[in-house]
Amino acid sequence: MEAMERSEIIVKKYLLGAGYTDIVHEPDGKVSPDFLVNRQIAVEVRRLNQNEETATGHRGLEETSIPISRRIPKLLDSLGLPARGSSWFVWYSIKRPVPPRNELERAMREALLAFRYRPNQQRTHICLSGLTIEIVPASNMHPTFFVLGGSGDQDAGGFVLGEMQRNLKICVAEKSAKVARVRHRYPEWWLALVDYIGYGLEGGEQDQLRQIVRLEHSWDKIVIVNPRNPQEGFAL
Repeated sequence: MEAMERSEIIVKKYLLGAGYTDIVHEPDGKVSPDFLVNRQIAVEVRRLNQNEETATGHRGLEETSIPISRRIPKLLDSLGLPARGSSWFVWYSIKRPVPPRNELERAMREALLAFRYRPNQQRTHICLSGLTIEIVPASNMHPTFFVLGGSGDQDAGGFVLGEMQRNLKICVAEKSAKVARVRHRYPEWWLALVDYIGYGLEGGEQDQLRQIVRLEHSWDKIVIVNPRNPQEGFAL
């Protein structure tokens, strides 16, 4: 049995908080379900996150943004010390489709170096394929010429309940297909979705979500779990 993933840890806390104590992680190994509760309730776990549509299916937005967010600080650090007693903040925002990371990093490096060696530097806005960059002067000198100021994702956000509705359909369809061939093993199946869109909804919002979501599914229960407070969960 392998160590639990973060979402599985959150769901186990939810189950314990709901009073269940007989909880087995991966009862059948690396196949569904993720948990077996009271020897009869199979629980499958997934992140409820924002997704983009690709040629090969749906992909979480973070699968693009997280690798980029890890590489850009290293790129900025590699571009040298402050020049003429000044440093510059770099703000970037992702807009899909994003080119391959090496290609994106090369284009960003070239744009930043061109700015660094420009004789008259001033606040600058740069548009690249998949990325926009804002370069603004820092009020104080920092250890490097470029300093990460912040980042954004132009494809993230939106009306929370609308995004939850859209991505619920994606997550439920994906998990329904995954467990189809093993549904016969247990009499009851739950889908536990860890909410990385709404991060926990108030009671009125929960009712609104139930009203707008119209899903054809065969799960005995679908539960939305708050990752910030795993004891908070509600059934659709």
